[in-house]
Amino acid sequence: MAKGRARGIVRYGDPVLHAPCAEVSEFGAELGRLVEDMFASMRAANGVGLAANQIGVGLRVFVYDCPDADGKRQRGHVVNPVLQPSGARAQSSKDTEGCLSVPGPHAELARPAAATVTGFDVHGRPVAVTGTGYLARCLQHECDHLDGLVYVDRLGKRRRRAVLAEAGLPPDPPPVPAR
Repeated sequence: MAKGRARGIVRYGDPVLHAPCAEVSEFGAELGRLVEDMFASMRAANGVGLAANQIGVGLRVFVYDCPDADGKRQRGHVVNPVLQPSGARAQSSKDTEGCLSVPGPHAELARPAAATVTGFDVHGRPVAVTGTGYLARCLQHECDHLDGLVYVDRLGKRRRRAVLAEAGLPPDPPPVPAR
């Protein structure tokens, strides 16, 4: 039996998706429950990655369960992730990308072919995750969420509007209130 409770996925246009998330300052049982709920929510929605703000929690946490470039399944979570910059000569990969918060359509988007994220686990222990292929795309996608970006925000205006229309969502996010 899986732990955690599946929560509803927040859709594009909800302000929590369009604002940077807060750093986690307390590690413990409550954070552990959040991560369990995030895994349950991701499974229920047939996703491969999920950021906390996608279930309405504005904290810097994400979970993932997807294959790397070799097809090996990678599963984990990162608290307060920091995406390490790719080198100037980093190879780029153009592939289709989708999002649970923009249900349905996918769009082609170029991203670096490899990514490394550092951060912590739910107990406050340092972690580093390096991924290639699909995992690299997932790590970058989830870090974007925590910075208040949805993948469609990286598309050209015309393509973004078309993808959002196909998903039945508003064409532009609401303004983010000042903190």
